[in-house]
Amino acid sequence: MKKHNFSAGPCILPKEVLQKASEAVINFNDSGLSLIEISHRSKDFVDVMDTAQSLALELLGLKDKGYKALFLQGGASMQFLMTAYNLLESKAGYLNTGTWSDKAIKEAKFFGEVVEVRSSKDKDFNYIPKNYMVPSDLDYFHLTSNNTIFGTQVKEFPKTKIPMVCDMSSDIFSRVLDFSQFDLIYAGAQKNMGPAGATLVVVKEDILGKVSRQIPSMLDYKVHISKESMFNTPPVFAVYVSMLTLQWLKNLGGVKAIEEINNKKAQLLYSEIDLNPLFKGYAEKADRSLMNATFTLTDESLKNSFEAMCKEAGINGINGHRSVGGYRASMYNALSLDSVGVLVDVMSDLERNA
Repeated sequence: MKKHNFSAGPCILPKEVLQKASEAVINFNDSGLSLIEISHRSKDFVDVMDTAQSLALELLGLKDKGYKALFLQGGASMQFLMTAYNLLESKAGYLNTGTWSDKAIKEAKFFGEVVEVRSSKDKDFNYIPKNYMVPSDLDYFHLTSNNTIFGTQVKEFPKTKIPMVCDMSSDIFSRVLDFSQFDLIYAGAQKNMGPAGATLVVVKEDILGKVSRQIPSMLDYKVHISKESMFNTPPVFAVYVSMLTLQWLKNLGGVKAIEEINNKKAQLLYSEIDLNPLFKGYAEKADRSLMNATFTLTDESLKNSFEAMCKEAGINGINGHRSVGGYRASMYNALSLDSVGVLVDVMSDLERNA
């Protein structure tokens, strides 16, 4: 029986994507070769890369707007470094909303001055700072749109004339935004797009080439753009599965359609958290994530019972991050509303039996 997968990552993937990917590993495009055996320079895989890049821009509404889509390696952690390497000349600003922002700030400090424009550390990152001003003398402003560990999500982005960079690893393609307000977006595929190993970077070309330092080729966005994500051997399988997932999303109706489904899933689960006296949400209500719902039991003596009931119902991956504790239900794009319903039923049953 396929389990109800609420894991924070690697993410759940659509059944049809898994089916096509498994077939391609055996025999790709009737070539008699596995997808993971063919040359990344072959026409078959070049077509995959081209399609994946094109779909990414199309779904974000950024086609023909001066952006390039890249599939790189190293995860978002490498982008913490690459962003600063390519853009930070003297000073950059960061909104600190949790662990991933902290890590990005740490890497940026190797290249210049870093200003924490605002932070939510004072309340253990359970909210998103608001009503802040972004200084106009920054090389760029960086934020994390969704925080998997704490279950918070940015709902409104600041208006600024300086380049804005966003780590969207855990909520990319999940909701409608004006993506043109960002000059650089990056996202590890393993949260909402594909398996671990690929990282999507969408960058506006005209923000590049403005730092005075020399950038190693492997870390230079301009080099990767010029080589169309083929400067080195790309993560073939991860790119292919990401392409399949993007095709699945387009066929579903795109970002607008999946946002409607994601809203229903989040509303169903958060309603149970708020109405059931045995549970309490971690994040401030106004800043709750559509992707990662974090919550705790109000009576820890029920922990074993709740977890046993979840296991029996086929629910997987809801343990909270070690730094927060409690529970975390990740509701990425491919998770069904039915799966959320199963979790809600277990929570309701716990209350009735308590």
